[in-house]
Amino acid sequence: MQLNFKQIGETGKPLIILHGVFGFLDNWLTIGKTISEQGYRVYLVDQRNHGRSPHEAPLNFSTLAADLKEFLDQQNIESPILIGHSMGGKTVMEYAVTYPGTFDALVVVDIGPKAYPIHHTKILKGLNAIRLDQIESRNQADEVLSEYEPLLGVRQFLLKNLYRNEEGGFAWRFNLPLLTTDMANVGAQIKSDEPVETPALFIRGANSNYVLDEDLEGILDLFPNAQLKTIEGAGHWVQAEQPKAFVSTLLEFLNEAI
Repeated sequence: MQLNFKQIGETGKPLIILHGVFGFLDNWLTIGKTISEQGYRVYLVDQRNHGRSPHEAPLNFSTLAADLKEFLDQQNIESPILIGHSMGGKTVMEYAVTYPGTFDALVVVDIGPKAYPIHHTKILKGLNAIRLDQIESRNQADEVLSEYEPLLGVRQFLLKNLYRNEEGGFAWRFNLPLLTTDMANVGAQIKSDEPVETPALFIRGANSNYVLDEDLEGILDLFPNAQLKTIEGAGHWVQAEQPKAFVSTLLEFLNEAI
């Protein structure tokens, strides 16, 4: 697997960032640049079936974690900091329990190791309702999607994945057919018989219900050296809604942990 990535900075401690479902590395460009200015060598990575990385089955966390391990080996990256948002957070957690001792810190953004029910059904229906062979503009795609998703910000996030292919038609950056059939895997529980002692930070948005107070026990079962921080004024997309607070919280943790 040859994952698409963008490197920001040539020197410093390596730091890997993985996006969430329906996302791609461009979502993290501004944050990545800000972090690199603090002396880190940042790698923004498109996970398989997203962005410009290959669209290949399967879609599960053991495969996504193995992809990450292969990427680190290909780039000769040792002892990185691993950051993941939502689906990307699940991936770095799966990596952590599968390859313990190969990374120096773990940062998980607004997701926990517990199982989550499928909750993107309506969005998937909306995306599949967009006839790519018939639309002539992004606005037309938005009109269709608006019947399924009322929030403009969410629609704009999703439609960033819509691009013109070489034939001049529209195509998706993500693998919509596979996401449609295998979305249940994106909510799978992360399990391990052995706890991972590496320092970990879980960041949640105060307005999000993805990580609840009662989830902390399950987090500490897997990652006993974890801490949970809450950022006010943010929902699930913490880093986009409160970027300054997110970076400040992240750097404070890294300065202590590394």
